[in-house]
Amino acid sequence: MTLQGKIQVAVVDDTDDSRDMILRMLQFDPNIEVVGTARTGLEAISLAQRLKPDVMVMDINMPDMDGITATENIRKKVPFVQVVILSVQSDPNYMRRAMLAGARDFLTKPPMIDELTSAIRRAAVLAQEERAKEAVVVASGLTGSLSGARIPGVDGKIIVVYSPKGGTGATMLAANLAVCLKNDNNNVAIVDANFLYGDVGVFMNEHTRNTALDLIDRVNDLDRDIIQDVITVNKQTGIHLLAAPNQPELADAGFGEPFGKILNFMRQIYNFIIVDTTSYLTEIAQSCLDVADLIVLVTTQDIPAIKNTNQFLSIADASKIERRRILLVMNRYDKRIAISPERVGASLKQPIVVAIPFEEKVIVNSINRGMPFMVDNKTIPASKSIQQLSDLVKKTIEEQIGA
Repeated sequence: MTLQGKIQVAVVDDTDDSRDMILRMLQFDPNIEVVGTARTGLEAISLAQRLKPDVMVMDINMPDMDGITATENIRKKVPFVQVVILSVQSDPNYMRRAMLAGARDFLTKPPMIDELTSAIRRAAVLAQEERAKEAVVVASGLTGSLSGARIPGVDGKIIVVYSPKGGTGATMLAANLAVCLKNDNNNVAIVDANFLYGDVGVFMNEHTRNTALDLIDRVNDLDRDIIQDVITVNKQTGIHLLAAPNQPELADAGFGEPFGKILNFMRQIYNFIIVDTTSYLTEIAQSCLDVADLIVLVTTQDIPAIKNTNQFLSIADASKIERRRILLVMNRYDKRIAISPERVGASLKQPIVVAIPFEEKVIVNSINRGMPFMVDNKTIPASKSIQQLSDLVKKTIEEQIGA
């Protein structure tokens, strides 16, 4: 998009010298017009609502309200206004917090002139795009921002495939369930919420460049285009994949709330959102479970897995997660083992709805090829069991809607 007219900028800094320095830098660019200044976060919010500039250049440290909090408020009240944060500290934590709050850029003080004006131009392009989108929404008679506009006819359901013990085959189950739910009438996305060791891309033979982290950085600006820029379309299945960044240090980095917002937004685009997450209850995993319409809880016939499943069900009860939202599945079922699905269900006071037989050769071959076996091997017992699970998922959701 080409910028239309001068870029309207407001400058916010409680220090006179710093504010004057920024103003002097900007006066040399004929395409930038400074329309106002403020000294505090509260003044900045008022200024944004009154003048509605394209861009606000804002200091992070101010006496009444810091720049990050002010940014978050501005983005809620005037969503198209873009904010460039300035800070004397180049702390990555500050930068992450600023981006989560909706800041468009983060520069260290004092910035270079070219660095500052380039950041303002980039932000102004986004501001004008958002203004144009808002104008379309107003003209169409819709209320709220475009990013919140629901796509007619789509009210997607979030299904979290979860196991409180690693190694139970939850990722395999998630990938094949997604294939089973996908048809001409259903748009299906699979989300890898395992920032520790996410493998959904491997199971679907996708090596993705973009990940969920790209959406977390823009969680307050989500729209269909942003989602589609990050999503990878798996050609062999037609399923859309949102990959995990595979950065273990980010697993508990305070991303729970924005990740939940991403999943809820995806309801407007997809009929089914299948989520694969880590067995460890990270903040992200808990957020996924909180927003889930249905939890496919996976266990196996070994005692540690059953013990962990029992502990999770106790946590679910304490967290007011209704048992009717949980479908308990036994994976890798071997009828030669005395621990039967019926015995486990009775012990846990939660019936096992499907037992998926263990077919090691087919499943290992499927994983190594990067192709879920439901794509080309639908006649084996494991495939029939997953089809049964898919039917139960749809039936349970229909019952919930009718309740």
